[in-house]
Amino acid sequence: MKFASVGALAIAAPLAVAVKTERTFAVLHFTKNQFLTEGPMDPVVNPGTEATHYHSIMGGSNFGINTKGDDLLSSECTTTTIKNDKSNYWVPSLFFQDPKNPSSFEKVPFYYMNVYYFFEPTNGTVEPFPVGLKMLSGDSKTRDPPKFGGGSNLDPDKGPIQPIQWTCPRQNYNPASYPADSDGTTAGMQDPNNKGAGAGFPLYDCDGTYSPLRQDIHFPSCYNPQAGLDDYENNMVWPTTVDGLQTCPAGYIHVPHIFYEVYWDTPSFKDRWTPDGKTQPFVLSNGDATGYSSHGDFISGWDQNTLQTIIDTCNAGDSGMEKCPNIPGGVNDNKDCTIKPAIGALVAVSEILNALPLNCPVTGWGKGGVSSGSGSDSGSSSSKPASSTYAASTATQKSSSVETTLKSEVTKAAASSSSATGLAFLEVSSSTVVAATPVVTAAAVTSVAVSSEAGDPDVSTVWDIVTVTLTTTVEPQSTPAPLRRRRAPHRSHGHIKRHLEGGFAGRR
Repeated sequence: MKFASVGALAIAAPLAVAVKTERTFAVLHFTKNQFLTEGPMDPVVNPGTEATHYHSIMGGSNFGINTKGDDLLSSECTTTTIKNDKSNYWVPSLFFQDPKNPSSFEKVPFYYMNVYYFFEPTNGTVEPFPVGLKMLSGDSKTRDPPKFGGGSNLDPDKGPIQPIQWTCPRQNYNPASYPADSDGTTAGMQDPNNKGAGAGFPLYDCDGTYSPLRQDIHFPSCYNPQAGLDDYENNMVWPTTVDGLQTCPAGYIHVPHIFYEVYWDTPSFKDRWTPDGKTQPFVLSNGDATGYSSHGDFISGWDQNTLQTIIDTCNAGDSGMEKCPNIPGGVNDNKDCTIKPAIGALVAVSEILNALPLNCPVTGWGKGGVSSGSGSDSGSSSSKPASSTYAASTATQKSSSVETTLKSEVTKAAASSSSATGLAFLEVSSSTVVAATPVVTAAAVTSVAVSSEAGDPDVSTVWDIVTVTLTTTVEPQSTPAPLRRRRAPHRSHGHIKRHLEGGFAGRR
């Protein structure tokens, strides 16, 4: 965001105001344009194990694969500008897939990140996050265009929630960043209120002044204490608006509305691809070439008294929380807070990889793959994520009837193939997925597509019928990290200035 000076900092009434009638906000900045750590770690969705894809993480140094509860409060350092904010904020990393060599991937340099803390008008009070609250916004598995179109929608009374966008300010919008007639199946969709924003990756380079590609993620602000801190799929809902005031359901706690802005240095690749209005070279670390699966995670490590003070006494706006008066604990001056990845190795910007980390396949917009519908990373579905690291194609079936249907189709296909002497297939049960590894002869391979169960968008399976002489059942294993082929030529980057346009606050 633009760092405009604020003439006066509004100081609200004492704690526990009866009704908050106006929005106030303050931007959380970070001490350095560098992540705390990176890697396949996600203690919200994949606690205690390797995550399905590579993430970039900010915040408190006690971050790990098992982070929960008040673990973060004892962090030795934090990347935030507020000493008493040891929270963690993270997103999937962004990669450049070389159009001239699609098996070549480079991590896009991080530009900088802001987290807006909006304290919305409400018929109650805005309270601090409970310590250890886990939240997720977005769906890491989808490749489908959002139902709301290219615009943003945070009010459930107005239609499907759409908390995810991409912002790409440009000097000239001719041609447009998104095709005018796009339905989202082969390209993104433009925000009708902003030429520089939309759903999915834009098809042209972001050449606005100090404004590279920006990942925008809103989070819900009504916490359900009955669901608890760890149940990220059910513990948060979006408020509705009643008489101009945001309203949470009875028994819920109204917490700050947070909004991530993550800037990626995509212009550093502008000479490496030629925009054609049909394709673009960037892909998220989960393999998404559409951008629809952008998502963010959060674990609260706030000292609650500090956050309550900011809620009640600070309207610093874009100038940042560090300008808030009388912050308990003060402003953080440690600019060297980094930790080693708990799992895997850090991918350097200068490295060229043969595949995305964890060998996540690139999917979407003609590159293969289908979405699973409402995935676990939607923050509202009870389905669990399928690992993207399976060596074989996998599918999770939800009922014995689906399993029976699928095996029946495979059996029929086998019977009709005179040359088939065996099948390579996934043994399916309600709780496990086991791959069968065939020894294939020189005979032809036939693919049989099996339709998903009617009304169940989470099932989409393809069975391969092959000629085999032996099958051996094995447990699926995570694939190794992609090979690092060589060092890329060093890129020299000057001091990064804050951008002067395209900010959310200017559009609100």
